[in-house]
Amino acid sequence: MNRPVKRTFFWMTVLILVCLLVFPMYIMLKISVSAPRDVFTQNPPYLVRHFTLSHFRDVLASGSVFFAPLSKSVVTALGTSVLSLLLTVPAAYAISRFRYRARYGLILVIFLTRMIPEISIALPVSITFIKGGLFDTVFGLMLAHLVRVLPISCFILVGVFSSFPKELEKQALIDGAGRLYAFFKIVLPLSLRGISVAGIFSFMFSWDEFIYASYLTLSKPTMPLKMYYYISRGNIFSSATYAVIITIPVLIFTFALQRYIRPGYLSGAMKG
Repeated sequence: MNRPVKRTFFWMTVLILVCLLVFPMYIMLKISVSAPRDVFTQNPPYLVRHFTLSHFRDVLASGSVFFAPLSKSVVTALGTSVLSLLLTVPAAYAISRFRYRARYGLILVIFLTRMIPEISIALPVSITFIKGGLFDTVFGLMLAHLVRVLPISCFILVGVFSSFPKELEKQALIDGAGRLYAFFKIVLPLSLRGISVAGIFSFMFSWDEFIYASYLTLSKPTMPLKMYYYISRGNIFSSATYAVIITIPVLIFTFALQRYIRPGYLSGAMKG
């Protein structure tokens, strides 16, 4: 197979995969901006024939029914990102300074925790939080989200700090700087892009989390729970509208900060 044929086959495969990924999102967006007569018909059209923003207006006009879950999801996701970075930045820096075998073993142990189904530990976590007075609170939800966020954030940051030029840090130590001074004044400022990548992933993993929210939330739902509420009631227009609104922050973060997401910041955790 010559090179032009291989290139054509490659791009056709990429196009097919992109279409398969984008098509569900397009249907979701189409339902949210289509009139009911374009959806409740025997052969619904693939294109939007009767454009309307009435579904978005209805959701926004609901007041606290919409803005309370939105604010809780935003605060929870941002708080989880901050807490995860406060915990994983020093931990990942320490792991990155271990020898290759020890570093590799710790990374495997960290990722083994992601093999445990979240549904199996959600109930014990909720019982513990009820006893501790953290049930149906934003801080309790943040702590629960850390269970799924910390391994990913730690893995990314170990790669970031492992790829950091150790000569710069050694030069600062030779010049008389302490270990903490070199860390805060040299390592952290030069690693902000990689740290931002970990923050982005932490936000996204917390933003659309459903299992812990369903166990730890009673009277104050998050956006995913509110969307599930409309899905269970069969209101496809409200559920599609909520799904679009939930997707918007993820797209904004991804496109606005994509220059920080480079392979160099995600690799290095397994390098010697």
